Amino acid sequence: MSKQTILGRVTQLAKANINALLDQAEDPQKMLDQLIRDYSSNISEAEEAVAATIGNLRLMEQDHQEDVEAAKEWGGKALAASRKADELRAGGQAAEADRFDNLAKVALGRQLQSEKEARTAEPTIAAQTEVVDKLRAGLDQMKAKLGELRAKRDELVARDKSAQAQNRMMDAVKSIDVLDPTSELSRFEDKVRREEAKAMGKQELAASSLDAQFEQLDALGDTAEIEARLAALKT
Repeated sequence: MSKQTILGRVTQLAKANINALLDQAEDPQKMLDQLIRDYSSNISEAEEAVAATIGNLRLMEQDHQEDVEAAKEWGGKALAASRKADELRAGGQAAEADRFDNLAKVALGRQLQSEKEARTAEPTIAAQTEVVDKLRAGLDQMKAKLGELRAKRDELVARDKSAQAQNRMMDAVKSIDVLDPTSELSRFEDKVRREEAKAMGKQELAASSLDAQFEQLDALGDTAEIEARLAALKT
């Protein structure tokens, strides 16, 4: 997969409007699960491609640095050879001086070659650096979007579980209506009230029977008093 293809795919996925996608989905949770799988797969592919691109960039940077150092080194050798030539020429050794001047020219040629190679690599390195930066930014956006997708999915799952729990609770409440006269609770309450009424009836019955007995006792007392007074009259 080319860097352009990866970059375009990363950009497209990173810009996806999750809320708009959810609004169009028949099963939002299923759609989110699929999106999470797609994003994870694309992130893995993009990471491999970005890693390869970064590796190539680092190799170019190393080569460029080696050319820069080589140019500096050849420049130092050219300077040393030139000074040696000047020293020999001042001592009257013209032939040896020419030989060292020739060595200085060779060193300067190598220096120029290294400098050219370094300059040639610089635009490519700059372009590759820009591509790597864009790919990294796109990856960061995709990872952030993946986190957003997972958070949305978790929110939907939590809301769904909460709704199911509320529905179960409401169904349970509706199945036990204490105001329904046909319900078990109402029938049990009626039974309790009948037992209470029966107990009250027995209490009243017992109380009236006791009052009658006391009335009979009072009547016996009156009869005895009358008999006693009659006896007293006779005496």
